Amino acid sequence: MVQSLIVATGILAAIAMAGNLVDAAEKAPNPKGQAVTAKNLPTQRIVGNIEPVAVFNGPMPTGVTVSQDGRIFVNFPRWGDKVDYTVAELECQTVAYPTAEFNKPNKERPYESLISVQSVVVDAKNRLWILDTGRIEFGPPASGGPKLVGVDLSTNQVFKIIVFPPEVALPATYLNDMRFDLRRGSDGMAFITDSSSENPGIIVVDLATGQSWRRLTNHESTRPDPDFVSLVEGRPWMFRPANRKPSPVMVGADGIAISNDGKRLFYCPLSGWSLYSVSTDALANSSLTEDKVAKTVKKEGDKGVASDGLESDAKGNLYVTSFDQGAILRRSPAKSYETLVYDPRVLWPDTLSVAKDGHLYFIVNQLHRQARFNGGKDLREKPYVLYRVKIDAKPVMLK
Repeated sequence: MVQSLIVATGILAAIAMAGNLVDAAEKAPNPKGQAVTAKNLPTQRIVGNIEPVAVFNGPMPTGVTVSQDGRIFVNFPRWGDKVDYTVAELECQTVAYPTAEFNKPNKERPYESLISVQSVVVDAKNRLWILDTGRIEFGPPASGGPKLVGVDLSTNQVFKIIVFPPEVALPATYLNDMRFDLRRGSDGMAFITDSSSENPGIIVVDLATGQSWRRLTNHESTRPDPDFVSLVEGRPWMFRPANRKPSPVMVGADGIAISNDGKRLFYCPLSGWSLYSVSTDALANSSLTEDKVAKTVKKEGDKGVASDGLESDAKGNLYVTSFDQGAILRRSPAKSYETLVYDPRVLWPDTLSVAKDGHLYFIVNQLHRQARFNGGKDLREKPYVLYRVKIDAKPVMLK
């Protein structure tokens, strides 16, 4: 009754207009006769106990992976920040990996150097794989630039470079993230998302032969939702160039995770709400027609959140970032969702990595605060952070 009276008489509106809402609240009695202060008013509850692992005061990171012996690797794409090295190992500080020289773009032979790395993943054989977009500041890819690089962690030496041919890495292709099944072929296969708005899809790579092929290019499941708009920090997330009208952000298949039995590959467009999966048997069979591959696609439902990264664990759980809510959700094998993390410090959770120590590691990089989304003003606040949260689960090991 008290609340109805305040609204009906317009007192609340008058106080707000006068700028005295906090003062009035501090003086107002509550039903128990105690003074109400701004400090004890209700607020949102934090979910999960996240632990900072490392902070970054230089360029913005996007990817993280943890080896079986606990080594941590991160990457810094060349998106406009000053990037001295695009892949690093975390020691007491970040150190160029595998070498500083290999991290310097070689314009004459781009296939022999790292151009701009979007993702790093350690596979079940404890090898580090580096996904190089070959594109600096989203410009055209250098010939021979888009590639997959394998590093032997026992020797810290590059043992394989797989360059994607132009019919696989198309002119607009943006190589985003990857997962592995090492039981396939003689050395395993990689599955990679192409998140471009023009030709999104999934790329399959035979790690032994270096052969690669595309699947689900411009399929409904890999395309961005044309009506997608998400709120991030309470504001519609859109491209907002200086002195130009805002426009929707259209990003295709981005997040990727492989099921614990290796039978399904999960993925989702960044610009969209739906989760999809496809048969890995179909993806790996290069002789299948596109129609037959597409028939194995399943819509796994609406996540309810906008997601950048996906990951899975050995128990069959799926982890889903929520950049719109500052959260990470966990989807059980029964397809029910629970909130694992919800915290105001989680300003754009990007890549996820499940480690043998029973933690989920994740990068928080404030991607939405970049200048291109804020009228030409860079609103990011350093440091960027690598967090982890206990999940009591192990990584998927398909070997």
